[in-house]
Amino acid sequence: MHKCMFKRHIKTIIGSILFALLCGITSIEAKTFKVASYNVENLFDLSMEGTEYLEYIPNTGYGWTKDIANIKYTNIARVIKDLGGDVVTLQEVESKKALITLRDKLKDFGVDYRYLEIADSRATPVKCAVLSKFPIVEKEEIQVDNEVARNILKITLDIDGNRIILFINHWKSKQGPESMRIGYAKALRREIDKLKENIDFILIGDFNSNYNEYKTFRNSGRLNDTNGITGINHILKTIKDSEMVNEKILTKQAANEYLYNLWLEVSKTRRWSYNFFGEKGSPDNIIVSKGLYDDKGISYIDNSFNKFHPGYLFKRKAIYRWQMLESGRGKHLGEGYSDHLPIFAYFSTELFLFKNNDAVANDIVPPKLEKPKSPQSLFDLNTAGKEELMSINGIGPVLSARIIAGRPYRSVDDLLKVKGIGPKRLENIRPYFVVDKK
Repeated sequence: MHKCMFKRHIKTIIGSILFALLCGITSIEAKTFKVASYNVENLFDLSMEGTEYLEYIPNTGYGWTKDIANIKYTNIARVIKDLGGDVVTLQEVESKKALITLRDKLKDFGVDYRYLEIADSRATPVKCAVLSKFPIVEKEEIQVDNEVARNILKITLDIDGNRIILFINHWKSKQGPESMRIGYAKALRREIDKLKENIDFILIGDFNSNYNEYKTFRNSGRLNDTNGITGINHILKTIKDSEMVNEKILTKQAANEYLYNLWLEVSKTRRWSYNFFGEKGSPDNIIVSKGLYDDKGISYIDNSFNKFHPGYLFKRKAIYRWQMLESGRGKHLGEGYSDHLPIFAYFSTELFLFKNNDAVANDIVPPKLEKPKSPQSLFDLNTAGKEELMSINGIGPVLSARIIAGRPYRSVDDLLKVKGIGPKRLENIRPYFVVDKK
C-alpha cells in the first residue's frame, strides 16, 4: 500500500473509532439487574464443625449423607437458576464450603456467580450469604448485641461504576419474642444512620417479621413483649404515624429516616412468602432507601417487586419444603426445596421512573424521559397486551400474537410451547414475565 494511502487509511480507522466512542457515550442503555433473596432452609455441608443441628450431623441415623446432600444442593441450584437473579442473597447457609458447593452446582446448570461472601466470623449454625455476578468491593459483618445472634452481612457492589450497599439479614425466628428481633433492628438502624443522605442501599433477607408486623403481632402475648414496638416497623421506620410508609413519604423526606417496604407493591392477598400450617406470612422482605428514587447512581424499577412461585415449589397447595420425617426433625427423605419462597426486585443504572400516574396524584412529579427501549416492570404473561409484549427486545408483532394465542400459561416455562421460542430466547425474555396465580 502506498505510504500516503496508508496514512489516510489509519486516519479513517481512528476517526471511525472516535465516532463510535462518541456515539456510544450518548446512547448507553441502562443496565437492568435483578436482586433476589432466598432462605434455602438449612444448607449444611458434610464436615463436622461442632455447631450443626443434630439432624445435619453427617452420616448418622438422620441420613444427611453425600447422596442426600447432593439432592438438596441440586434442588436449591435449580430454583436459583430459574429465579435468574444477578445478585442472590441467601439465608441459612452453614459455611463458605457449603456456599462454594452451591456455586459449583450452579455452574453445572450453566450459571456462574463469580463473586460470593458469607457472614462467618461468628460460629452460628447457619449464616447470611450472597452470590453475585457483580464485583463485591467491600464486606462487613454487623454484630447484634446477643452472643447467639447471626451477623448481618453488609456488602457493597460495583454496578458499572455505581455503588450500592446491601444489608443481608436473618433475624431471630418467632420461637422468640419481638425483643429478640429488636436487637437486629437497632444494630441495622445504627448503620443506616451513619450513611450519607442519598446513598443507595437495600435491606433484604429473612426478617422473621411481616411487612406489617405492628398489626399482626399486636394481640400475641407470646410475641408482644415490647408494648407494641416492632423492629421492622418502628425501629427501621417503615411506618409513620401508624401507617405504612409509601413512596411519597419516602421521597419527600430530607434524610434516610423512613424506608419503603416493597411488599406494598403487590395485592394484599399475595403478600406472603411463607405458609406455616396454613398461616401465611411475609418474613422475607426487600426494603429500599430514598436514594433509589433519584437521578443518581442506582435506581429501583418501580413495581418490579414480586415473589418467585413456579408450580414445582408447591405440593398439595403447600410450599414444597425440604422433606424430613417427624415434622422436619427426623430422617431426610431426599426431596423438596425450602420452606420459603424467593422474592426479587429489579434495579437499574438509569434514573428512576414511576410506572404509573399514582406518583403525580401524590404530588411527586416523575422526571420526563423518552419512551424506554425496554420494559420498566414485569408483565403478567396471561394479561400483557400486544404493545407491552412488543416492548421486549426479541418479541415482534408475529411472536406477540402467538404468545397471546397460546394463553393461558401456568408458568413462564410454558412459553417453550410457542412457535419461535426456544431455550435461548426464553432465557432472554424470562426476566420480564411473571404468571400471576391469584
